[in-house]
Parts: sequence; C-alpha cells; structure tokens
Amino acid sequence: MSARADEFRTPAISVVRADWAAAATQLKTEIDSQPLAVDQFTFSSGRRPRQINPHRIVAMAQLNAVTSPIFPGIQLSPVPVLLPFDSALYLSDRQSGAINLLIPRYQAGFRAASMFEAGPSGYDAVFLLDRGADDDVPARIYSKPVEVQITASLLLYDINDPLAGKGEPVKGLATQFPNLRRVIREGYVRYAFTRFGVPYVVSIQCLDSVARSRRLSCREASPVAERFLRALRVAGGTPRGPRYDITPDVSERPIEYSPDFTYRPPGDIIANSGYRGQSGHSDTTVYAQIRFPIEKAPAFANSQSFMNWGDCNLTGRVSFRPAKGDEYRCRRNDKTLVFDESASENYSYPWQDNFCETRDFGVGQCANGMGHQGQDIRPSSCSLRNDGADRCIPDIFPTVAVRDGVVIRGPTQQAVHLLVNTRNEHIRFRYMHMNPARLDTDGMVHGRRVSEGERIGVVSNYQDRVGGTTAHLHFDVQVFTRDGWLWVNPYVTLISSYERLIGGRGREYIPPSQEAPTIAHAMPAGTIASDTAKEGDGK
Repeated sequence: MSARADEFRTPAISVVRADWAAAATQLKTEIDSQPLAVDQFTFSSGRRPRQINPHRIVAMAQLNAVTSPIFPGIQLSPVPVLLPFDSALYLSDRQSGAINLLIPRYQAGFRAASMFEAGPSGYDAVFLLDRGADDDVPARIYSKPVEVQITASLLLYDINDPLAGKGEPVKGLATQFPNLRRVIREGYVRYAFTRFGVPYVVSIQCLDSVARSRRLSCREASPVAERFLRALRVAGGTPRGPRYDITPDVSERPIEYSPDFTYRPPGDIIANSGYRGQSGHSDTTVYAQIRFPIEKAPAFANSQSFMNWGDCNLTGRVSFRPAKGDEYRCRRNDKTLVFDESASENYSYPWQDNFCETRDFGVGQCANGMGHQGQDIRPSSCSLRNDGADRCIPDIFPTVAVRDGVVIRGPTQQAVHLLVNTRNEHIRFRYMHMNPARLDTDGMVHGRRVSEGERIGVVSNYQDRVGGTTAHLHFDVQVFTRDGWLWVNPYVTLISSYERLIGGRGREYIPPSQEAPTIAHAMPAGTIASDTAKEGDGK
C-alpha cells in the first residue's frame, strides 16, 4: 500500500518591538520615589525619533549593574525585564548603609528567584511565595509554597488558537495594567498584558476546583498572582537595534528511507480514544529541530493508556481480569487488548499520535478543549522480572536533552521542563514519568544548564508513585503566545527528530481500507522536503 507523507512545516513566528523610551520613563518614575537612589542614574528628556536615545541605554546599563548580581544575565534580555523587585528601595538602603540582605524585603515577600533566564528572545523567571507570607492573601488550604512564573518575549508563535485573547479584566489592577486579562486555561491561571509593546504573562499552575491541601485551586492562586503583578518594577534589559529578523532553523529530512520506520498520520489517534469522541489534531508542524529525547533507537510512540495493559484512562474496561495474557477491551471501543505490558504491539511500528487522547487536561488545540497535552513514547524493549510478570522493569533506558537549554523544575516535582531561548526560538519541552527522587539526586532542578544529547534521566513509570503508569516517556512541546505557554502537538517534531536519529526517512502508514492514490503537488514555502511515501510494513 502506498501513501504520500504529509509535508512537514516550520512554525509561523511574529516579532514585536520593545519601546525602550516608555521603559526608561517608567524606570525614572520608580527611581524618583526614592531620593537617595536618584543620583545613581542618568536620564534624558530628549527624544530621537527612530533611534535609541543613548541616555536610555546608560540608564538601563546602570540598572543592570545593580540587578545583575541578583538576577545573573539580566542584561541579555532584549525586552524590558519586569520583576517583583524594588530596585529604588534596594539602592536607597544601600546608600544609607542599611542594606537588608533578606531579598523578600525588596520582592514583596517573594523568595529570591528560583530561576531566572534571559536570552536573545526574552526572559523567564520563577518565584515562590511561602504560606503565610502575605496578610492580604486569605489563609490557604494548600500547604506548599506557591510557584509563580513570568515570561516576556519578542517572539510570538502564531498558532491556530480558538481561545486567543479571551479573559476578563481585573478591576483592582486596571489602573496599573489597563489591558490586563485574566483567564484560566490549560491548567494555569494566567494574567496577560502588553507593556512597552511587549507581551508579558504571569501564570500559576492550579485546578479550577475546590481547594485541597496538595492541589492548589485557582481561587487560591489568583490573589498570589495579583500580589506579584502589583510588585512588578523595571529591573533591567538592554535595548537592541530596530531590526530583529528571524530565520527558521530548519534541516532537511533524510533522503533515504528507513527500511522499517512507519508512522500513522498526525491526528490519527486510536478510534474512540478522544475526549468525548473527539478526533485527533492534525498538525504537520516541526516546532523545533531537536535531538530525539530517548538516547537510542528504536523507540515506539503510541498510547500507554489505550494499548495493552493500559487502564483505558479509567473510562472502563470490559472482560478484564488481571492475569497476564488475558484479553479485554476498553468500554469505549472494540480494540482487543491483552493484559501484558510487554505485548509485541506496544513495541512495534507504526507510531501513532495520542496528543488529543482522553485526559482531564486542558488543551486548546484539541476539538473539545481537553486532551493529553503530549505524546507517549516507549523505549526499545520491555524487560520482565520473570516469565509470569506483566510489567516492564523501569529505569533502564536513558533520556537526553533535546536541545541546549535550562531546566525548570522544583525539587520533588514530577515534570522536567527544558527551556530554549535563542534568537529564533522561545520554546519549552516537558518530560514526564521519570522518578523525582532520582532527578533530585542528579541535581535536575531550576537553573541547571544541559547540553543537547546530555543524559537527564531514565524512562520510568512514575505517576504520583513508583509503578503508577507504564514504562514510558511523556514528551510535550509548549510555545509562547500572547496567552502564555500553550501546548502544541509534538508528534511531527518527534518524527522529524527520530528520522535524524536513525538516519532514514519514515513512511506514513495508512491501512488498506483508507488507502488513497498518491497526488503530487507543489510544496509551499516554509516546508521541509517530503517525497511520495513508499509501501508501509504495517507492523
């Protein structure tokens, strides 16, 4: 059977321009509030149309000199850095000899930044607020410190987002942030605003439900986010020239075909595995040229929940008996499964997309707004403890960094985010189901720098506990938009990276019942070269 592989595209990215004159004006207002700090800055009221006033550069350089020991690399940001840090008060204390080394005094009670990273496209930062640190915030049921993230970027990924620009104004902050929007989506409460021509988003991960001791509710998170917003001040950054052109970083797919690698089309999820009957999301975009996240091939991208040994995502199983090799099926479809994680189908081609598979996670790219957020990937094989075992032994196959980047992860957290900030990209990758205790031991926490191909963990089965899921890696991609970091389908990005790993192009597999004649047509600009696919092996 033959089918033409879909063309792989590069992402559409817009570039904004920062208004440094407005940033300098706001900085001057903030500095003027503390007379002892005024003499340490050089400002000018003159304006030079279409140019960056040198006095503004001097003022920002002076500010960077003050804040860079606290936020290393802040001068690398091409956008004005807004942080909950009162530089004027800090300088005033330093001038008077009363400097207080307890950073929360200058950060509205927030701890010293857990992570700060500035680069050619913008900056990202993570702050924590301890329980009881704010008398204005109602007593929280949630027992842990609240983690607040802020991102600003010159680069915006233009995705088809049906919820873009939604949200409600925040009356209490309308004077300080006239265009501020508050919205709860994809598991975060988000506060998005534009300042100095640049989009900024403050976000806190939360549940839109009742408060619990181990799960932060969005109702609890909102006052913390608003305290953070009220404390934002200009903290640094360096003006760039007026032009900021980007060139997509694209590499060609291998010319020669792999003898065995096949994949089902993007969006072709297991029948009736989608949330409320939704289909998959067909996205042929390669969002970044990455190294494949598992160290060695082969690897098999498919569902862990609706395949053999899977729990059907708790939607019900039929004829299920927990004995190795027994057949059963998910209540929602007719696919025959066996109770054996090592079943050959789990470790065979073709790959299959499961980005919009049933999960209780918000995913704006999926038809009903809910889905899986990423792609499950099994390693090359399954090792059993004995012939009667039905579970794969975890912690054998290494995972690696897909790019040079910076880790975003607090101790004990289950997810590892890898942040990439370059002139052409502002993107995050998330790894799930690796053992948190091992990650902590290996120092895989906020601010850790890793190189592409460096080992960062092992494929495991951790989901709230050891053995909580099958042995696989959940991998996903988030891109920055005016609504903050949003999930996009990583399936084609993974196909592209896997082809480079194995040195051969995959074939798009279509079952005989769906086979259609090959249709040749011109390839539009911005695509990665693709030929007519050859016969799939159907394994």
